Amino acid sequence: MSERVIPLVDHRAVGPGLVLPNHPVAPTGQLTDTLGRPLRDLRISVTDRCNFRCRYCMPKEVFDKEHAFLPHGALLSFEEITRLSRLFLAHGVRKIRLTGGEPLLRRHVENLIAQLAELRTVDGTTPDLTLTTNGSLLARKARALKDAGLQRVTVSLDGLDDAVFRRMNDVDFPVADVLAGIEAAHAAGLAHIKVNMVVKRGTNDHEILPMARHFRGTGTTLRFIEYMDVGATNGWRMDEVLPSAELIERLRAELPLVPLDPTAPGETAERWGYADASGRHDPALGEVGVISSVTQAFCGDCNRARLSTEGRLFLCLFATQGHDLRGLLRGGASDGDITSALAHIWQGRGDRYSELRASLPAEAGQGTRRVEMSYIGG
Repeated sequence: MSERVIPLVDHRAVGPGLVLPNHPVAPTGQLTDTLGRPLRDLRISVTDRCNFRCRYCMPKEVFDKEHAFLPHGALLSFEEITRLSRLFLAHGVRKIRLTGGEPLLRRHVENLIAQLAELRTVDGTTPDLTLTTNGSLLARKARALKDAGLQRVTVSLDGLDDAVFRRMNDVDFPVADVLAGIEAAHAAGLAHIKVNMVVKRGTNDHEILPMARHFRGTGTTLRFIEYMDVGATNGWRMDEVLPSAELIERLRAELPLVPLDPTAPGETAERWGYADASGRHDPALGEVGVISSVTQAFCGDCNRARLSTEGRLFLCLFATQGHDLRGLLRGGASDGDITSALAHIWQGRGDRYSELRASLPAEAGQGTRRVEMSYIGG
């Protein structure tokens, strides 16, 4: 069956400017939304460009050589990103993740990391600073990233079979170079390295066990992600989703697993540890995770905000509209003004798309489309 690709709606030009609230809101580090969810995690897209054309994210039919990416002047500068991050931290953010597109395509991104590493949370600690990458440039950049202050890295890798991987990235990039990047990250001293595999039934689900065997006992945590209906360009169909429960059963048929507790509130991955002969988790063997955003929604404790490449704030991965923070930054707004605007936005948040997915009307043919994953990161 051929894949359906829907034309891209350009969210970079959509959405009204922000109106500052009438009453200033001082940051307390305890900001919550309408469902009582705190703001703890900020994901920042530093570029809308990527050197892969994965069909579930940036299909070549849409993101071709004629596609107009953002001009450099439209991107938030490193100084603007750092300023906004400082204000988000004052509201309680504890983790900052850099994404893309492919973040390592942003020139001198290690300079941004160095600036962010100087910031502090409301508790006076260094924020958890991490980055998600496709791994294509990681071998050459790992040491500089670590030296700049990056703490962790997550690598997207959808299979070990070279033919499958080349087909999925759709630019004929070899899997060996991504594996070399993971090894370079370990050698550079980056801790708690994770590998994310998007599983698409009938495309790469036969790679589940080979991936688990490869990373078991290596110090790298493998996480399996259900194929999601993000955006409108990937032709998503429910019959291509492999539920995490079925995936875990496949793994347990060969590799003994035991459930593990979450490491933090709002954690998206359900954790499973490899068991030893006695049936207890063996830390030396490591663990796997499953992210079940389709079959087991985790909206109830979602504490994430997403900042697009040119400064639009999105409150959900499945949002249709962002809030223009760049306009405030470049319009002369004070820190107090922006802090109050952030509080006003988050306090009005009620997003829970994944929980409501089954009851929502079909969006095919409607003018409003959800934001693309390539635009705000995963």
